Formats: sequence, C-alpha cells, structure tokens
Amino acid sequence: MNDTIKLPFYAKLALTLVCLISFGYIFYIGQEILIPVLLSFIFAILLRPIAHFIRHTLYFPHVIAVMITVLLFILLFVGLFAFLSIQISEMANDFNKIERNITIHIHNAQQYIREHFNISSREQKQYLDTAAEDSMEKGKEIIGTTLMSFTDTLLNLILIPIYTFLILLYRTHFMLFFSKLVKKEYHPKLQDILSQIKVAVKSYIVGLIIEMIMVSILTTIGFMIIGVKYAILLGIITGILNLIPYVGILFAGALSIVASLTGSPDLSIIVGVIVVNIVVQLIDNNVLVPLVVSSKVQINAFVSIVGIIIGGAISGISGMFLAIPIIAILKVIFDRIEYLEPWGYLMGDDLPKTYTWRNIKLPLFDSEASTKKVIIKTDIIVPMFTETTTVQATETTTETTTEDEVNKTNV
Repeated sequence: MNDTIKLPFYAKLALTLVCLISFGYIFYIGQEILIPVLLSFIFAILLRPIAHFIRHTLYFPHVIAVMITVLLFILLFVGLFAFLSIQISEMANDFNKIERNITIHIHNAQQYIREHFNISSREQKQYLDTAAEDSMEKGKEIIGTTLMSFTDTLLNLILIPIYTFLILLYRTHFMLFFSKLVKKEYHPKLQDILSQIKVAVKSYIVGLIIEMIMVSILTTIGFMIIGVKYAILLGIITGILNLIPYVGILFAGALSIVASLTGSPDLSIIVGVIVVNIVVQLIDNNVLVPLVVSSKVQINAFVSIVGIIIGGAISGISGMFLAIPIIAILKVIFDRIEYLEPWGYLMGDDLPKTYTWRNIKLPLFDSEASTKKVIIKTDIIVPMFTETTTVQATETTTETTTEDEVNKTNV
C-alpha cells in the first residue's frame, strides 16, 4: 500500500516555507540553548578524527579517548587565551604612551578643523561635551548589556566542552536514533545525508582555520615590515576576529590602529596599518576565500550573504558564524530529498570556477556559463522495423545538453 500523498506545487511550496519559518522562529526563541548545542555539534565533527585515532590506534577505551580529545581541545584554547592575556597585559603597560599619542592626534585634528572649517577649539569642545553627555545617558544600558553578554559567554564556555564530550560519547546512540525515525528502505539515503553533512561541516571549519592562520601570518608580516609594536599579537587577533563576517575585520583594524600608537605618534604608522589591513583583506577575499573556504562548501555568494545577515539579526555574532554551516547542512538535506531538490539547487553554485588561458587556469566569474548538465526527457515516436511489418512504438529517449544549447533552441 502506497501511503505517499501527492500534493500540488503550491501546497508543497506553502508547507516548505511554513517549515523554514517555523525552524527560524524556534531558533530565535531558543537561541540561548541551541547555539551552544550547535557549536558543540560542529566541534564534535571536527574532533571526531582525533577521538577515532586515540581509540583505534592507541587502543584507549571509548570514554577515555573522548575525554582526552576534549581535554586537548580545552588546553588548546586555554593556551591561546593565556598567550593573548600576557601580550595584552604588556600592551596595557603602554597605556600612558597610547593616551599621550592619541592626545597629539586629537590636537592635530582640532587644528586642521579650525583652519579649514572655521570651527574654533571651544566650539569643538562643546560638541564633544554634548556627545559625551549623550553617551553617559546610555552608559548604564550598555554596561548592563555587556555584563549579560559576558555572563552568557562564560556560561557557553563551560557548556560547550560538556556538550562536545557528550555528543562524541553518544555518537552511535544518536545515529541509531536517526535510523529509527525512517523506514529501512531509506537507511542508505539517511546514511548518505549524515556522511555528507559531516564532510561539508568539517571541510568548512578546516577551511576557516586555514584562512585564520593565513590571515594571521600575512597581517603579522605586514605589521613587522612597517614597524608596529606587538605585531604578532595584533596579527593573531586580526585572524581570530576575521572569523566574524564583516564586523570582525573592522574591530581588528580599530584595535590595530590604537595599538600602533604604543610606538610612535607618527601618522605614517596609522596609514601603514590601514594599508596592511586593506591588502590582507583583498588577498583574503579574492584568493583565500575562493580557494580555501568556498571550495569546501558549494554555496553561492547571494545565499551566503543573506544567510549571514539573517543569522546576525537572529542571534548576533554567533548566528553569523553558524549561518554558513547551517545553510550547508540544509543544502545537503535538500539535494537528497526529491521535492526539496530545487531549493538545494538554489543554494548551490554551479558556475565554472576557472578558465584556461594559454595553459594557465585563471578564476572565471561568468554568470552565463554553466558546467551542469541538464537532462531533458521527451516522448518521441521511434519506428520499429521487423521482417513482416513496420510498427510505430513510443519510447522515452534521453538527450543530454547544456543550458546554453537549451537557451539557443528556445530562441
């Protein structure tokens, strides 16, 4: 007995949109619970090979292998945090020098405004005092929000390792749970979906880590060339903040400009810091992201940007970080469910990535070209000849063509 219900297109579209909106609303109202769980899920996928190595190569029990994996993960973050704390404390010792250099630049800016815009220093001071009063009125609200965010961050730092440990420990249990949700004939498809989700998420996170390391190295080298103090610290901070889309690099640039004042009040150092950040971002956006990150997850730029904006609107920085992995998971699921396949295609990116010019492969950004084959099925009456008679039989033939040829035919 076939229990599949056939629905018209508009009903399928309405149900799909209702499900997506419902999932988004659930994520919004339960973000304080779901965000640590999703982050732990991503870290568990990333740490799974280490736990597998410890268990099957070093022959540790499963619980001990998972415990060692999570402890190594915690020690890595503790070591990085300790290094950054020591460097930042050393930078704090130069606060008086930073304040003095900032005062020099403010005085020069006031003089420039007075000479070119005919605004006296007293009027400028009045503007600054008015802005300071407005800031003080909002100060309590900002401090309260900051303390709540800091408390939530500390709570997540405690919960994420615990969730990661439990997800790695009960991995097989969760897999059996998913297998019990679907019929046995769909188990191969379920296994394919789960394995592809693991590959997509792990590849994306590994790509982000490689991008973070490369951005840190390039920024550090650039700051060393122009003579910025604490170049290694600022390079690492820039690489870490670069993981936050759009806003991260702005915070990193502002922090680098302030830190550059520990050495000299020379304006050329500030200009050099800005130039280094711009050059690194050009290399990152045009070389590292297409080759390292985008090649791991085949999602087009439009869906990525919209997803990041929606994630930021729902849950801030954490939502922006989780947007691409969630979209990648949805794409894997949509591609393998027949009536959701068009949505998976909408998220994907089938444009050719390179073209050959004199035996050199170069990036290709041509929206008119497509490498994806389109299968067109048509019913054609094919004549069948026998020894005694000629019979017209209807057979289904398949023709493979490209989208460009289809467009020419339609024209």
